[in-house]
Amino acid sequence: MVSLGEIRCFLLDMDGTINLGDTLLPGAKEFMSYLRSSGRQFLFLTNNSSQDGAHYVNKMQNLGIRCNRENVLTSGDATISYLSALKPQARIYLLGTSALEKDFRENGFVLTDENPEFVVLGFDTTLTYQKLVKACDFIRDGAIYIATHPDINCPVTGGYIPDTGSMIEFIKASTGKVPKVIGKPNKEIIESAFRKIPGVSKTEMAIVGDRVYTDIRTGENAGIASILVLSGESTEADLQKYGVTATLVLPGVRDIYRELKKYDINKK
Repeated sequence: MVSLGEIRCFLLDMDGTINLGDTLLPGAKEFMSYLRSSGRQFLFLTNNSSQDGAHYVNKMQNLGIRCNRENVLTSGDATISYLSALKPQARIYLLGTSALEKDFRENGFVLTDENPEFVVLGFDTTLTYQKLVKACDFIRDGAIYIATHPDINCPVTGGYIPDTGSMIEFIKASTGKVPKVIGKPNKEIIESAFRKIPGVSKTEMAIVGDRVYTDIRTGENAGIASILVLSGESTEADLQKYGVTATLVLPGVRDIYRELKKYDINKK
């Protein structure tokens, strides 16, 4: 069994793990403060590519969690990291919000609707039929097709709205093509985390989340430790339901904090 004390970097889901809406979960503030004071690193991981990292920094700071842009990795960030390693300054037709467009441009990519090398599909809340027509044409013509994440729906107040996974299905129905997908539960988002925090080994990184089929499966796919917290969506029974193995199952991040403190005290 993994020793929590040996983990040097925690990849953290947010809603259901650190907070529920605008309320911090029990022990979350103490856990985050202890990560900093003990010299451990952390990244907030989110599949939502409609917002930039600054949005989540502000969200966490408003909840009383100290963090900065370097502590956030969105699926949009991970896609930029993946493409930067694959082909810097590539010509891209992007289906995404203005925030995602800005991030791609700032990282040296050329956004174009003429002869792109790649079509990148994000969570585009500004999506139009004409954008979809162009994307399908480019994909049929051989452009490499990438999607930021696979989520079918995005939870919002009062229900759900269609997310990138729904758009993937539209394009698949028209072109017969499916994209390379970067975000959770795929290992590519973890590979981006390693590029963002160099010097951390696989045995020193753990993903923490409340969803078995995304957070915990990501750990399994990437070969890193996973910690299921029962403070959000999933129950322990969901591990068997989805055929996924968690390294650890704990009630919440307060229990991770307590275990880290015990380890550090005993080590001294």
